[in-house]
Amino acid sequence: MFSNSWTQVILLIFSFLDVVTLCRCAQVSRAWNVLALDGSNWQRIDLFDFQRDIEGRVVENISKRCGGFLRKLSLRGCLGVGDNALRTFAQNCRNIEVLNLNGCTKTTDATCTSLSKFCSKLRHLDLASCTSITNMSLKALSEGCPLLEQLNISWCDQVTKDGIQALVRGCGGLKALFLKGCTQLEDEALKYIGAHCPELVTLNLQTCLQITDEGLITICRGCHKLQSLCASGCSNITDAILNALGQNCPRLRILEVARCSQLTDVGFTTLARNCHELEKMDLEECVQITDSTLIQLSIHCPRLQVLSLSHCELITDDGIRHLGNGACAHDQLEVIELDNCPLITDASLEHLKSCHSLERIELYDCQQITRAGIKRLRTHLPNIKVHAYFAPVTPPPSVGGSRQRFCRCCIIL
Repeated sequence: MFSNSWTQVILLIFSFLDVVTLCRCAQVSRAWNVLALDGSNWQRIDLFDFQRDIEGRVVENISKRCGGFLRKLSLRGCLGVGDNALRTFAQNCRNIEVLNLNGCTKTTDATCTSLSKFCSKLRHLDLASCTSITNMSLKALSEGCPLLEQLNISWCDQVTKDGIQALVRGCGGLKALFLKGCTQLEDEALKYIGAHCPELVTLNLQTCLQITDEGLITICRGCHKLQSLCASGCSNITDAILNALGQNCPRLRILEVARCSQLTDVGFTTLARNCHELEKMDLEECVQITDSTLIQLSIHCPRLQVLSLSHCELITDDGIRHLGNGACAHDQLEVIELDNCPLITDASLEHLKSCHSLERIELYDCQQITRAGIKRLRTHLPNIKVHAYFAPVTPPPSVGGSRQRFCRCCIIL
């Protein structure tokens, strides 16, 4: 065996190695086996790359070896792991702080009961796509995991307002809550969040179809630290939400409201004039917005990095001109998506050529964009990724005119 000083040096080196490398080191010699498998080297484990091979007994063995050393474990996509293995894990690894069970579809309320009983230090928990999770899980977490800061229960569509009410009453320190695809949630759930989670920074409500202005306004008024909001697909919301964000959430950095077709220039004007830290905006299919929104963003949002305007069919070259001359243009704007904006022409590409940080532009089905225009843009931005599609040219009619000709994109009936 090595001297004590060398042992400490080797343990320090091993602490930087990933799971695969540690296992290889364990096969070098008996001495290295002992050191490589020492629990202190297994504080952070990500088994996503082995998801198809991981069974419950593997998780049990890891938990017994790591014990109280383990702080962070990802079992994302490990379909073979269920409640029994996770109960053993919870009993052995009581200092766990970050646990990712995304896609572990065998997981049920029993796992959250185990976590509640044994893992009081848990701060981040990902249960996305664990569709057997119900309100009982949220009640258990509320009772046993008071330090919880981040919870992802996206696509757990059995969760209702009752579960949210129980959760927030015991976990008032929540900073990030992901509720994407929780289709049973109504405004009442948001009222509980707004009343009990003043530290909330991130909220994802994508495709929570029953959400309206009433619930989201409560969030804005109660969660002034909000920095990221996704309400894409919440088609009932109106400009009242944008006004509430502007009046209550000045730190907002990310706003995703794709397919919210009732939002207009009026609301985005209020938002832009009050939320100057905006960095990412997804406005896809906000079909009522015009160049006026882009003018306001160009004036008031100097940190804007990513902007999606796909299917915003009223946007023209003039709006892109203002954006290209705006405060964010020269060293901030990295991505702009203009798919299916029929009024956009090569002139827009000319307006964007001074955006030196621009990395990607989406131009699918922008029928007035030409290859020549893209080529000119690339002379100024040689590393830019341009995604565009040019339909095959329809051949001209035959000289005799007796037979109709079709391009390959057409269907002959």
